[in-house]
Amino acid sequence: MQEFWLYFDIGRKHIADLEGYDHILFVAALCLRYTYKDWKKLLILITAFTIGHSITLALSTLNIVNISTKWIEFLIPVTIMLTAVANVYQKEVANQPKFPLIYFFTLFFGLIHGLGFSNVLKSMLGRDHNIVTQLLAFNLGLELGQLLIVAAVLIITLIVVGLIKLNKRIYISIVSSVIFIMALYLAIERWPFKEEEEEDDVKIKKTELPMVVSHQKNAVTYHL
Repeated sequence: MQEFWLYFDIGRKHIADLEGYDHILFVAALCLRYTYKDWKKLLILITAFTIGHSITLALSTLNIVNISTKWIEFLIPVTIMLTAVANVYQKEVANQPKFPLIYFFTLFFGLIHGLGFSNVLKSMLGRDHNIVTQLLAFNLGLELGQLLIVAAVLIITLIVVGLIKLNKRIYISIVSSVIFIMALYLAIERWPFKEEEEEDDVKIKKTELPMVVSHQKNAVTYHL
């Protein structure tokens, strides 16, 4: 039981970790347009994300699915950027159809985030028969952390829109823009071809070095 709570706490801390704030940005962008009055639609949205990341978290942790880490780390901020853009252009929550496209996109984005979660879990898993218990505990910890982020965003929205009376569309546009810029920075920082480009530069420099040395040896010095 002690091991269960250990991995539960690791999962909770991971999604709420300010140093790895990409998942916080995604959940914040995801529920930014909702208020406590829209709790049913928000519940469906969060459930879609949960189902998505739970599937790939399990498949990747159990080594059934393996995808390059650098691509996953790059795609995560891309999902944040797309969600932030969608916030600005989507209809009001009250005018949405019963099952808007955002539910399906959230499910798909959850698949990507689940692969990101698995990279953390894989590095911590023990090599014993309790891997399923560890996986379950980590995932439940993620859910608690996720719900805390949702609750925080709803409270902030209530204060800004409900009490301060800032126009909701302006509020959504401002916060979504900030989230988009932060996610863009992460995407640029995690550009998957960066390492390959750096390796190519090193190779070029290594091939140029012998040529420079050779030219220096063959150089003729003239004295006047």
